[in-house]
Amino acid sequence: MTTSSVQQAVLAAIASVAPEAELSSLPPDADLREELDIDSMDFLNLVIELNRRLGVEIPEADYGQIQTLAAIVAYVRART
Repeated sequence: MTTSSVQQAVLAAIASVAPEAELSSLPPDADLREELDIDSMDFLNLVIELNRRLGVEIPEADYGQIQTLAAIVAYVRART
């Protein structure tokens, strides 16, 4: 998968968890929980949605590595 296609899939996953979010202005290095005001359940739903869309297992121990859009894209690219 290309970086662009991974990013689009990640943004779609985020949109499914936070449909009111303005994703076009989401800074790639902003903390998603703070920027989108999502709680731990929303974050878990995002991880599940990423797995569903991209087929990447993200163990709980790695949650700290996927706090930003850029970090999620890099994480997924490293594992696909």
